Amino acid sequence: MTFCLGITVEEGLVAIADTRIMAGNKLTTAQKISTCNFDNGLGAFFMMASGLRSVRDKVMTYFDEEMSSMDEPFDKMYKAVNALAGKMRQVSHEDKQYIEQGGLRFDIHILMGGQLQNDAQHQLFLIYPEGNWVIITQGTPYHIIGESEYGKPILDRTLKYSDNLPLALKVGCLAFDSTRISASDVDFPVDVVLYYKNSSQLVEHRYQKDELREISNWWQERLRALIQELPSEWIDEVASRLTMVKKKTRPGRKSMGGSSG
Repeated sequence: MTFCLGITVEEGLVAIADTRIMAGNKLTTAQKISTCNFDNGLGAFFMMASGLRSVRDKVMTYFDEEMSSMDEPFDKMYKAVNALAGKMRQVSHEDKQYIEQGGLRFDIHILMGGQLQNDAQHQLFLIYPEGNWVIITQGTPYHIIGESEYGKPILDRTLKYSDNLPLALKVGCLAFDSTRISASDVDFPVDVVLYYKNSSQLVEHRYQKDELREISNWWQERLRALIQELPSEWIDEVASRLTMVKKKTRPGRKSMGGSSG
């Protein structure tokens, strides 16, 4: 499994991806975010993929080859997304039958975000295995591909489109940390890519476990403390009944059943 999170807020974009790769009993580390920065302010975008590693590698290889042969770079994000989706369909046509014969499913989902020279604003796209896509909108300004259930509650409760980039990064890293704690196949190092609107530049960084250990411990301690501070009036009746049960239960009380000889 994998954890890839894309966030779109008013100030820009955040991309977070773990690097753990599991193949049978073998554990390796590999980058799951690919980036593209065009010169002369022509824009930038990132791509993250979940699913079969072999499918992802072939799709990205075909896409890189197409971009290297272009006379002019893409000028709008949807054009880059369409081109990448076309490569997904090509690989599906070439490999899907054989993958399914091997007992596997043709599985690849891609998050692609950025802003190119003729885009009015930054955008985040989700591309499905069939090559169709949707734009991630302000109503739910994020999407996770891969292991999603553990980080989703934090994002749903706290993230808003109006949040600034640093806050979005904090929330995203906590979503990753919650996933890492609960899912054994998601772990450090974790790659982060930030894009500030209209900047035409991506900022990239890889966090090691030791770099985020302090905030992970801080978050866990605060959660436990907040639970202790949670108002308890709503459980007073249940607590009083529990106290009565405890008083009626005498230590060492024996069973009423007789023993058999």
